[in-house]
Amino acid sequence: MALQEKAVVLGESEIKRTLVRIAHEIVEKNKGVADLALVGIRTRGVFLANRLAQEIFKIEEKEVPVGTLDITLYRDDLSSVARQPLLFKTEIPFDVAQKKIVLVDDVLYTGRTIRAAMDALVDLGRPPVIQLAVLIDRGHRELPIRADYIGKNIPTSKEEIIKVKLKEVDGEDKVAIVIENENNG
Repeated sequence: MALQEKAVVLGESEIKRTLVRIAHEIVEKNKGVADLALVGIRTRGVFLANRLAQEIFKIEEKEVPVGTLDITLYRDDLSSVARQPLLFKTEIPFDVAQKKIVLVDDVLYTGRTIRAAMDALVDLGRPPVIQLAVLIDRGHRELPIRADYIGKNIPTSKEEIIKVKLKEVDGEDKVAIVIENENNG
């Protein structure tokens, strides 16, 4: 089955504007950046976390450390993902127990990815605070998880898919709603 683009909901300039807004919200809610760190969930959350760190630097003129979290082994659907899942490195160059952590991901859907990320994070230490920043919240939660910072709420049906493309991985910045097209041509 091929994927068919139904609608583009964010383009390059809207994504940039959204990240600038989220960066301001993070600084405001945390009353600055003291003891703050961003942790991106692989794959696209890492690039979003780096972009947020750049925007926060423009606001506060202070660097915020950024870490990378691989949650593969923490997923509750691991057996359905792949027989031999690809494992990537978790790289967190700071003590999470000493930082207010902002987890960053591209899409918040059922909440299961975030639950897995929190499990992985707490295994590294017990942060005093964990906040969540997402580019897109599409609803359909299966766990009681909500984001502290949301780029855009996009109500979707369960048949629709939110496809986030970022320059670092996909060569372009775009968020689209796609659907599976059963007509293969």
